[in-house]
Order: sequence, then C-alpha cells, then structure tokens
Amino acid sequence: MSITDQDSAVRTERRTPSAADRDPARFLRRRRISDVVLAVGFPVVMLTLWQIAATSGWIDRRFYPAPTDIVGEIRRTFQDNPKGNWWVDIGISVQRMLWGYGWGVLFGLFFGVTMGMFRTLRVTLEPTLNALYTVPKLALIGIFLIVLGFDDKPLIAVIGVTVFFFVWMQSMVAVMTVPDQLQEAARSFESSRFQLFRHVIFPSALPQIFLGLRVSAGVAVLTLIGVEFVYSPGLRGIGYRINNARTVLDPLQAYVGLLVAATLGVVFVTVIKVVGRLLTPWSSNDRTVL
Repeated sequence: MSITDQDSAVRTERRTPSAADRDPARFLRRRRISDVVLAVGFPVVMLTLWQIAATSGWIDRRFYPAPTDIVGEIRRTFQDNPKGNWWVDIGISVQRMLWGYGWGVLFGLFFGVTMGMFRTLRVTLEPTLNALYTVPKLALIGIFLIVLGFDDKPLIAVIGVTVFFFVWMQSMVAVMTVPDQLQEAARSFESSRFQLFRHVIFPSALPQIFLGLRVSAGVAVLTLIGVEFVYSPGLRGIGYRINNARTVLDPLQAYVGLLVAATLGVVFVTVIKVVGRLLTPWSSNDRTVL
C-alpha cells in the first residue's frame, strides 16, 4: 500500500454542520414550535374526525355526541347551571385529591428516602410493602369505612395509599442509583452523613423523585374519580357526577365530567412539573409541552 493510500485510509471526513450547530437558538425555537404544533394538532385532527363521524351518521349521536354538542353542554352547565352547581363538586374533589396526595407524598418520601439510604431497613420492609402494593386499592374502601367512618377520610385514605406506593418506589430507586463516585468524592472530604445527604444524595435524587411525583399526581386524579364512582359522601364530586350521568342515561353530562377530570389531571401534573423544574435547575429539563 502506498503512502497516499495510507493517508487516504486514515483521513477523517469533514462533518457537515447541522442546523443545530449553525444556529442553536433558531433550531431550538423551531423545534419548540414544531412540538406545540404536533401536541395541539393531534387532538384537533381527532376531534375533527369525531365531528364528521357524528354529523354524517357513522356513529350513534345519542351515545357518542358530536364535539360541538359537548361544547354546548359545557356552556349550559357552567353558565346557565341547569343541573346543579358543578363548581361545588369540582372544589370538593380537588380538596379530597390534595389531601390524599399530600399524605401519600409525605409518607412516600419518608419511607423511600430512608429505605434507599439504609440497607437494613430496605431488606426489612421492602418484601412487605411489595406485597401490599399488589392489593387493589379500591378493595380497601370497605375497611377504611369501618375504621375511619362515613365521611371523606376513607376516600382520602385510598388516594393517599395509592400515591404512597408510587412515590415510595421512585424515591427509593432514585436514592439507590446516586452514582457511587459522587458519594466517594464527598466522603474523601470527610463529609458527615447529613452533609452527604444534603449536598450529594438529595440533589442527585431530586429530579427522579419529581418524576415520581408527576406520575403519582396523575394517579391521584385517577384514584379520586374511581373511588367517587363507588363512594362519595354527600353525593358530591366529579366521579359521582359522571357515574350519576351514566345511571340516568345522560351521555352529555358524562362527557362533561370526563373533560373536567382530564383538565384537572393535566393542570395538576403540569403544576408538579413546573415546580420540579424550578427546584431542580441543575437537571436536564425535557422540553415536552406538558
């Protein structure tokens, strides 16, 4: 092989600069716009197809009303208020959800962080908690009714227990997966256990912990609606409204309830996500719309 051939073999190709390399700010701006268009465009297309199917008679409009019918029902429900005060039900459901979510997060963080740091505690409690995790949470409503009474406490307890397991598992894994190199570096400076936790373990685990908080926020809404289907003190709440609409064959009101529940979930998860971004500025924030 000649010297020229050898030079050709080892010569590296020049990489053509990408759009992100040439103008990073413009590239990020265009990508964010594209993300918004995709996120908004998909539901718009689905609603358009639904509207066409309903108005063309391809689906039974009595059970699958057109989106325009649902929008009209929402306006009548919240403006003219012919079917009771929905705002009261929303307020009651939000209060129940926040209480349950708060208690679940509190205990979930405590057990998750401590079990992640102390192996003996993890070995002792993890098998029992794993067994309890598999128990259907709605099945606990009867026990909680007997123990806590016939008010909001059983409903809040079911939400709290459900949230607890999601936060506990995510927090424990987040603490356990903190890189050993970071911990060894802190120990080399003779850091105390508290300093190690405060300056290394907790900041490193916090982004993953907030991921668990986001997931459990959506789970809290799901559990709230599910429990209110079967037990709703005072016959109030979003879940009760949806179930009552199903019972009296009022699909428009059922769809209103579903949209209210979906909106509540999106708002709650988004709030947790924004708080997580503000409290973990050192982490790599994803750029999804929601």
